[in-house]
Amino acid sequence: MSDTSLEARLAKPVVAIAAVLVLAVIPLYFDQSWTIIGVFSMGAAIAAIGLTILSGSAGQLSLAHAAFMAVGAYSYAFLSGRKGGDDIAGLGLPPLLAAVLAVLVAGLAGLAFSPVAARLRGFYLGVSTIGLVFIVQWVIKDAVKATGGVNGRPVEPLTVGGFELSGSNPTHELTVLGVPFGGTERLWYLSLLLLILTILAANRILHTRPGRALKLVRDNEAAAAAMGISVQHAKATAFILSSAFAGLGGVLFALASNFIGSGNFDLLVSMSYLAMVVIGGLGSVGGAVGGAAFVTALPLLLNKFSDSLPFLAARGSNGYTAGVVAQIVYGVVVVAIIIGRPDGVASFLRARPRVPASA
Repeated sequence: MSDTSLEARLAKPVVAIAAVLVLAVIPLYFDQSWTIIGVFSMGAAIAAIGLTILSGSAGQLSLAHAAFMAVGAYSYAFLSGRKGGDDIAGLGLPPLLAAVLAVLVAGLAGLAFSPVAARLRGFYLGVSTIGLVFIVQWVIKDAVKATGGVNGRPVEPLTVGGFELSGSNPTHELTVLGVPFGGTERLWYLSLLLLILTILAANRILHTRPGRALKLVRDNEAAAAAMGISVQHAKATAFILSSAFAGLGGVLFALASNFIGSGNFDLLVSMSYLAMVVIGGLGSVGGAVGGAAFVTALPLLLNKFSDSLPFLAARGSNGYTAGVVAQIVYGVVVVAIIIGRPDGVASFLRARPRVPASA
């Protein structure tokens, strides 16, 4: 084995360990306004990894990612919500159990749609998944007792053994190295742990036999079938996995927001997730994480620094809002990447300079 190949093999784990260490100390040095951006970005990254498995590796176009995130978020809010009350109902389950069940419910929702996903592809599948977004939006607005309707509903903090891991004002105080850890800081570490586990699981899927089967189905269904791969089963499996990851991302979004409404999971959100995986590179787990961080953090950062950015809308003015500017920016980035680098930003990291042959 050459020194160059050895260095290439060691580079990824070294970079990954360094990134984890940097992320682990951020709550110790940055205030809550920064950590909440990170929490939203990590939750989005988990959901984006699910979409890159579905669209990048399996080649299935889906615009329903926001719908499955909504299933996860609202399932957690309903399952963990307190019993009783005149307006909004809940089952009052332990929050940790409710979170696990919410992810399973999102996976089951993907399973319910998988027969359709297994028989369609490309544009036709994309159009059919748009219908899922509208159906979920209708359910959210109509099932007022469970979802709060158009007014939304609050989200119970995640607790383990009575210790709160999220929430705006945890009852149990926690101080680390002199830094008080509130709900956002605690949720940061939970999100980081779940993101690491999701990355490991996704890489395990994509770099083993199931992942190779998905890629073969994407590239040539006839060849996949000739090799004994069940094309419909592979497509259905990809859709179920993607839905479960989206559900987990939805649960984290709900925990970070403390309140959810129908506007958090509309078609525009699904388009944003498609932008994430295109920017990062279809089929790249690391690219999905980077794309999610870019698309999620950009409007939050613009909003944070809006007072010092003259092109953003001030109170009572007709300027652009942070959200509109962010959509314009990553819209331009998507077009530029599709034209100049169709494999996304991840392709820059895979590129290797050619070494001239020695005489």
